[in-house]
Formats: sequence, structure tokens, C-alpha cells
Amino acid sequence: MIFTETKLKGAYIVDVDRLADERGFLARTFCREEFTRHGLNSTLAQTSISFNHEKGTLRGMHYQVAPFEETKVVRCTRGSMYDVIVDLRRDSKTFQRWISTELSADNRRMLYIPENFAHGFITLEPQTEILYYMSEFFHPESSKGFRWNDPTFNIRWPLAQSVMSERDRTYPDFALG
Repeated sequence: MIFTETKLKGAYIVDVDRLADERGFLARTFCREEFTRHGLNSTLAQTSISFNHEKGTLRGMHYQVAPFEETKVVRCTRGSMYDVIVDLRRDSKTFQRWISTELSADNRRMLYIPENFAHGFITLEPQTEILYYMSEFFHPESSKGFRWNDPTFNIRWPLAQSVMSERDRTYPDFALG
């Protein structure tokens, strides 16, 4: 795997390192030793998928708070998505900054999202599926979010959303608390 740190310290783009031959290729998408060697959380508590019927499906911005903060590794296994993370670490030099990257089945790229980051995405194609590796179990009481168009962050989404849950649509703006 090829780890490239983003401008948000601790967040990484992870590309597969293909071992190719006449059959195709083989590539790792997770290796505890490699994650640990890069100083990344290698705990794996659960995996989930998110399937999205329509182009323009927006999910986010989500995170879990103490004592159940979670690290995520996100990969698009079908279709494509515009993935966004926001640094919510108050002691970070990049607090409240965001980055985006396109994840697709074709590029097989992954995004490593540290604890105390919010995460969201919009699908760029219909029938898009996302695979999540998470370091913590889902705890509804610790699940938080803020509005996808919160002016605090001014996230630039590449297209208008066509589908969004009521919960995501009605999250409040981000508040320090």
C-alpha cells in the first residue's frame, strides 16, 4: 500500500500497490503491520457498506465523540464519490479545515480518516457502493453531525444533492461545545 499524508495531519490517501501478472493483479487493502508502521490506528472493530441508488446522494457530515471516537478507512467499491473530511481536533493547526478526494471503483483509492474528523460524501454516479473499515463500534449516543452546507466550513460540493436523509438535512451548524 502507498500512504500519502494529506494537508490535514494524520489523514492519508491510501493507494493500492498492485502485483500484476497475466491474470490481472492482487493488492492489499488492509495490513495491520503497514498501518502500524505509518503510526496509524490499525484497530478494526467493524466493517460496513453504504449503497446509494442515485447520483447526487449526499451523506454527512458525521462523526463520533468521546468515549467512542472512531478512525475510518473508506473505499468506493462501485461507482464513484466525492469524499470530504473536516478536522475537528481543537488543538490541531488545521482545525475546521477540510479536504476532498475522489474515490472510485476504478482508482481503488482509500481515505484514512483519523479520530475527531467529520466525514461525508456525495455520489458522482448512480449505484455507488462504499466500504467502511471502522476502529470503533457504532454508538448512537455518541453519533454527531453538522449540516453539509454549514458556513463555518464552506465545503464546495461538485454537484447539487438529489437525495439526502432528513437527519442529514436538519443537522444544526457546527458548534464548539
